[in-house]
Amino acid sequence: MSNRPGQPEPFLRGCAWPASETVPYPRCDPGPEGTRLPDDTRAAASLPVGVRFQFSGEPEKLEVEYETETSDLGYRGAGAGTHFVLYRGSRRIDQAEASLGRGRVELSTGKGPETATLYLPEGMRPRVLSLQGHGAEIKPPGNEPRWLCYGDSIAEGWCATEPAQAWPHIVAREHGLDVINLGYAGAARGEIASAQEIASRPANLISISHGTNCWSRTPHSARLFAESIRAFLEVVRTGHPGVPVVAISPILRPDAEESTNLLGATLADLREAFEVVVLDSIEAGDENLTLVRGRDLIDPEQLPDGIHPGDEGHTEMARVLGPILMRAAHQGAEHA
Repeated sequence: MSNRPGQPEPFLRGCAWPASETVPYPRCDPGPEGTRLPDDTRAAASLPVGVRFQFSGEPEKLEVEYETETSDLGYRGAGAGTHFVLYRGSRRIDQAEASLGRGRVELSTGKGPETATLYLPEGMRPRVLSLQGHGAEIKPPGNEPRWLCYGDSIAEGWCATEPAQAWPHIVAREHGLDVINLGYAGAARGEIASAQEIASRPANLISISHGTNCWSRTPHSARLFAESIRAFLEVVRTGHPGVPVVAISPILRPDAEESTNLLGATLADLREAFEVVVLDSIEAGDENLTLVRGRDLIDPEQLPDGIHPGDEGHTEMARVLGPILMRAAHQGAEHA
């Protein structure tokens, strides 16, 4: 038995905006409003990071028709994804190599009641054209709580061996969350336009985890960074006054901890500013705001390039952050 190839949209997860003419799975507003974001943010947002297709049912095989735009994976290399990878719940079932241009792959889907998830070769800029189950029908799964995960290249998953191993995606699989990955590599400096986009999107849970690019690529002083965090939180709260927000201060970066940037701030200074602002907001009455101190989330040996976690680091971050995120979401539901 084989059901006819179907349009993939009902199975699509991890998207918060509709497709544009040039970007099938945008991670920022693809319309005129999105032009307020810096070019590096918009470039990062054109990659389908965290975009996936999910289904229920137990076909013997899933056939995927697709088209990819490029084989140039940039600085992220093979970790940006060169395979379609299928999970059943938290179990990795199968993978199939993607080729440049138009193609088809077949993947085993495994058995069990858990939702099946198809991860994409993100760096090749794929567009999924159809999905077809062989042996049983595939159906869209039920909706999961939506988690807007704002951050930089660490949230995007740099130095993980494949997209599915980024810490937000591990947490999403293990805890049943519809993660919208708003990790923007080389960017994500807490721009107000990003906060406005987050405020405009439906959400059941929000996390904010940026700062390393405010030490390096666009240097901030501690005072400037503190005020930008304060403003970012205030704008997010205009759209989500009662939604749980988990704020994760910057993780360890050995070369930046004691080295000052152009404006005289170390990453330790920026981390302290982040944490003080979040604690001030909690003390001022924001009961649905949680601070996670990022310094000790990762050990130095879990940073293969000195900046980004490898698979072990992403797994450890997911182990620690998953329960915190779910506890915050549960407490937010109680206050709702």
